Amino acid sequence: MAALRPGQAVLLRSIYRGHVRWCFPHHYAGDWQGRLGIYCRPGNAGKVMRRAKDGYLRRWASGASPDNHVWNATHVLRFMRPGDRHTVELFWDEEWAFLSWYVNLQAPLVVRGDRFDTVDHALDVVVEPDGSWSWKDEHELGEAVALGILGEAEAAGVRAEGERVVAERPWPTGWEEWRPPDDWQPLPLPADWHVVLPGTTEP
Repeated sequence: MAALRPGQAVLLRSIYRGHVRWCFPHHYAGDWQGRLGIYCRPGNAGKVMRRAKDGYLRRWASGASPDNHVWNATHVLRFMRPGDRHTVELFWDEEWAFLSWYVNLQAPLVVRGDRFDTVDHALDVVVEPDGSWSWKDEHELGEAVALGILGEAEAAGVRAEGERVVAERPWPTGWEEWRPPDDWQPLPLPADWHVVLPGTTEP
């Protein structure tokens, strides 16, 4: 893996069966404990599967096209390592008041140059500034099993990974007072955001 430069644009993507389901460009921010830190700011252009009355996972599994979206309301610094099944994230509001840490549970991360590819596994962990934590989107993990996106054993493994990270407690990170350089402006979505190479990770 080639070395990344601070400020370099990278694209974080969640891919399911060859289709990009979610993606946003980020600036590479630096390294923390062997994890790659990437920053998403308000104004970055990306793609999401929007929620409807029936949620979003049915469309996620169908291969339907994702929707255009502009990141808003929060600054996010995400730390991740190739092969890891989770991220450690920091969230601030638009005025840089710290909101929470966050653990995104996912398939093992694959990094190819400026592409960071994984598959989101629905269940997440939110950690409040006082250290208390809670599961997020447990119902969506159950729906993923019902739809056949994840098997029962895979879902149990997702939950076990979250419990392992919570027990490890990799927060505070020392990056809570970090701020990006002033010249890091909102990023556009690259034209080849949808190109998925053979062998890209699957759940």
